[in-house]
Amino acid sequence: CSNSAKKPVLTLFTKKPCPLCDEAKEVLEPYKRRFILQEVDITLPENSAWNDKYKYDIPVFHLNGKFLMKHRVDIKKFEDQLKKLELQ
Repeated sequence: CSNSAKKPVLTLFTKKPCPLCDEAKEVLEPYKRRFILQEVDITLPENSAWNDKYKYDIPVFHLNGKFLMKHRVDIKKFEDQLKKLELQ
């Protein structure tokens, strides 16, 4: 279906271990068919810029490349942004 090509990309900036990230992924589980989850390990050398920016804030989420939320999943905000993208 042509819709799958239009799925928004949710980027999770994370590192291991990250209990808050695991918790966030559980909260997002019911929505997982509506977006593509892309995880970025900020401890990898190629991600050092993200590490500098977010090392004290993970988990951090970007939706389609734009900052969305950090620390905890804000379901209301996430749903609103997801709906907006789905309606485009």
